[in-house]
Amino acid sequence: MSKSPENNNDISKKNGSREIADLFSDALFDRKGINGHYTPADNYRPFTIFGHENDNDRLSVLPASTTGSLSSITTTSVASSEPDRGLEPGGGGGDNGDEKLTRGDDFRYRTEEWWQTTLQVSIPFLIAGIGTIGAGIILGRVEHWKVFIHISELFILVPALLGLKGNLDMCLASRLSTQANLGNMNSAREIVQMVIGNIALVQVQATVAAFIVAVFAIIVGAAMNGNFEFDHAMLLIASSMFTATSSCFVLDFVLVAVILLSSRFRMNPDNLATPLAASIGDVVSISLLSFIASLLFENLETHIWVTFVVVAGYFILLPFWIYIVFRNKYTRPVLSTGWVPVLSALFISGLGGLVLDAAVGVYDGFVVFQPIINGIGGNLVSVQASKISTMLHQSSILGIIPPHANIFELPWRALFHGVTYAKSARILILMSIPGQVLFIFVADYIHMSSSTIGLPFIFSYLTVSLIQIMSLLYIAHIIIHAMWKWKIDPDNSAIPYLTALGDLLGSSLLLIAFLFLTTIGHDYGEGQEAIGPPTADSQLSPDIFGTY
Repeated sequence: MSKSPENNNDISKKNGSREIADLFSDALFDRKGINGHYTPADNYRPFTIFGHENDNDRLSVLPASTTGSLSSITTTSVASSEPDRGLEPGGGGGDNGDEKLTRGDDFRYRTEEWWQTTLQVSIPFLIAGIGTIGAGIILGRVEHWKVFIHISELFILVPALLGLKGNLDMCLASRLSTQANLGNMNSAREIVQMVIGNIALVQVQATVAAFIVAVFAIIVGAAMNGNFEFDHAMLLIASSMFTATSSCFVLDFVLVAVILLSSRFRMNPDNLATPLAASIGDVVSISLLSFIASLLFENLETHIWVTFVVVAGYFILLPFWIYIVFRNKYTRPVLSTGWVPVLSALFISGLGGLVLDAAVGVYDGFVVFQPIINGIGGNLVSVQASKISTMLHQSSILGIIPPHANIFELPWRALFHGVTYAKSARILILMSIPGQVLFIFVADYIHMSSSTIGLPFIFSYLTVSLIQIMSLLYIAHIIIHAMWKWKIDPDNSAIPYLTALGDLLGSSLLLIAFLFLTTIGHDYGEGQEAIGPPTADSQLSPDIFGTY
């Protein structure tokens, strides 16, 4: 009996898939194991599976960033301290650092030396550190403003609004970085579609998330203070929505420029985009929140209608942004699936806001160092999360864990030596130590007009910051692989949880450090006075840098 053409096509497709799977396992495993069992090759390098030239089949299980044939999965970059080697003897190097296997054009991969990762991450990391210092200094000044004294719920908003850069902007950076590494940002038309769709998506998420976090702050504030004031509630909602949408809009264009430039100059956007986004994100967010909140508060009794206009304006724009997102093929799936991580992360960041609200009136200087420890931890784990996510997109299919990876690994293997991502994790941990020391000394000198940090503070701060960073990197390894296994795209879901956990862990651990310093009799800033603290009754000006 002759087979129908359809059956012949099905058989050929299955044979082609089986052939690719066999090549995949040959490259990943050393077949010289004992008793014929596969053993992982020690010199494993991530690579790419390419389909046949005429294979245009689309796999429905692929995420949005990799929808298409297997040929759409391209190379990956990981930190490596060893020279590039082909997977077969005599494997030659390709142009521009790409190496190809001698077995036809089935595979291609690219490795990244440790010094390349360090150099590419360190520069934006230092710039991001300057941003977090600026955010801490600004918050240290505006905490004495009349609006922050009379409406203390604003302190609950601060970690959540700062976390939006992780919940929204860093997710945008991760999505576009993955697309750039997959080679999908070569066409000007495709780039414009991706950029417009992603910016509209972030505006939708920022509008809704800002409204929800403001309502959360209002409810918690009413429960803690025992009273509810409607005009204060409207000020919180208007300030939150204005801050979130405006800061995200500015950061989105910065991110797009960074990713396009890094791709053009053959640098890994995973190393550059997220730290640079954070470098101005904290300063912009706190500056906008302080400015709009103080401006509305000064005119609250006579012009409360302005708050209604602001809130109504954003809700009128919301359907327009939704329409753009729904018509865009790159962002349409995220519109329906990307809400759970964003809203869950906002709730976690809100808990960090409660810690800040409780500590701000007790420990002098807490608000100066809280954005630093939270920002640095969130920046570094976002780099690692983006790199792991990109590698999974490029070496496997959503729902299938690559043979070289496991969801659960021992902390030593995940962070220092044992798995592919441990090299970049080790670099990030070592980079954080001198960076944190530099940032806290600069922030202390600016805040106190002299250096007041002693060894007890340095020891306490470094201890809690290392605990935070290592915990976040290990959690990132687990949840990204778990999401991949459960067919959840980590580009849309992982970073919000990680940055929110970074805020909660950073604030809580920093509070423990301040408690420890108090216990041993070495309070921060004891006997010193911060420069220029205004009184509660001083005439307020919307100059966010402390001029009244």
